[in-house]
Amino acid sequence: MFELAVRRSQNLKNDILSGLTVALALVPEAVAFAFVAGVEPLVGLYAAFMVGLITAIAGGRPGMISGATGALAVVMVTLVAEHGVQYLFATVVLMGFLQILAGVLRLGKFIRMVPHPVMLGFVNGLAIVIFLAQLSQFKFLDSNGELQWMQGSQLYLMLGLVALTMAVIFFLPRLTKAVPASLAAILGVSLLAAGLSLDTRTVGDVASIAGGLPTFAIPAVPFNLETLIIILPYAVILAAIGLIESLLTLTLIDEITETRGRGNRECIGQGTANVVTGFFGGMGGCAMIGQSMININSGGRGRASGITAALALLAFILFASPLIEQIPVAALVGVMFMVVLGTFEWSSFRIMRKIPRADAFVLILVSGVTVATDLAIAVVVGVIVSALVFAWQHAKYIRVVTSMEGETKIYRLHGPIFFGSVNNFLGLFDPANDPDDVVIEFQYSRVADHSGLEAIDTLAERYISAGKQLHLRHLSPECRKLLRKAGDLVEVNVIEDPKYHVATDQLA
Repeated sequence: MFELAVRRSQNLKNDILSGLTVALALVPEAVAFAFVAGVEPLVGLYAAFMVGLITAIAGGRPGMISGATGALAVVMVTLVAEHGVQYLFATVVLMGFLQILAGVLRLGKFIRMVPHPVMLGFVNGLAIVIFLAQLSQFKFLDSNGELQWMQGSQLYLMLGLVALTMAVIFFLPRLTKAVPASLAAILGVSLLAAGLSLDTRTVGDVASIAGGLPTFAIPAVPFNLETLIIILPYAVILAAIGLIESLLTLTLIDEITETRGRGNRECIGQGTANVVTGFFGGMGGCAMIGQSMININSGGRGRASGITAALALLAFILFASPLIEQIPVAALVGVMFMVVLGTFEWSSFRIMRKIPRADAFVLILVSGVTVATDLAIAVVVGVIVSALVFAWQHAKYIRVVTSMEGETKIYRLHGPIFFGSVNNFLGLFDPANDPDDVVIEFQYSRVADHSGLEAIDTLAERYISAGKQLHLRHLSPECRKLLRKAGDLVEVNVIEDPKYHVATDQLA
């Protein structure tokens, strides 16, 4: 009992310390993602606090950190630019309800259908999108109100501060890990800019941060069909992206900690968090891969780590907002560039020639579609293409081994029967020259879909037309039920029938 109490105390201590570390690193990223989305920094900080707190309490993966993310921000920027921030809040609320619905319908299990090349393409595309979003910080409004690229000393100063931030983040962990590298880099660059009175943009120049508690407010949008038409497409995309990124992160943490999270509960937790965030002026969010890795590597494995991170972040908002306004924009860009470098799977270049060409194509395709459209569409496209490639390849694997048992010819079928293999399946048999009694042995085969059932029925009709008997042995009960229309001449034996089923929604 004493050892158990000590272990729990130690775990709580690790969770609290890890949560404080994560909170320090959350501040710059939340502000930077708010800039990406085109909203005030406080909107990103509120989202990081509320989404992080609620998912830490109600989510399905202890130790996973959620908040404002770049994957959602790059989709939000168009909505904010065209319709304003109030439409964003309404979209976040609707997004949350869609995520709750996904959890109630138990759709979280379908993350298992995402192939590894699609995951690599997803991560690489996300890194590219975040990088491209940072380029807007290298522009400024001229006297005519038009955006122009920085030039001369202004550009060199911006690049210098960005490079300095990246260098600190890269080299500091080699000296000490006592302080989060991103926090140290921002603090150092901020002190340098203030001490030397450098003429560079700060967060306060872009937007003022009023450090107060978030307040409840219904989004100020017309409640009519026109508004729904505007926000629904964005809500669907954001809900899909948020769930995909969260469930992929959940899977990654499961592998690292050798535990298992609850995907459907995470869907409901994320949805609840976004509904609340939308009513309290936040930009919404989902799981953060980088921050979750910081938490896990720092020893945070329980819910207390996420709760501590969220509450500490709220304390920063209430009492440290004047300091946040002094942060140079260049420092935030440097942090995001390091996030890009850490997110991109550079190993994908090394393995490109070692994996099947189809997988390499899917990886590149998903990355490209992510940049051209959005993450949700890219993942869906990647899954569909991977499924078609799988079907095409496995359609060639069906074969038979024939033998004679007296006057009966036995076809021992090997390989799945599905929409891609039915033509090859029908070509394996010779009704015209076979004896009067034929048995197809299904012990080493599986009927996967309705196309397979129709192919069996077609084959049965061919043998019936030839005046011969066809016996189907070791066929699954579901398939026998659907083959009743083949007639009484189709005999089905159930001797030693193995326990496998046609792909259905029935529970085993």
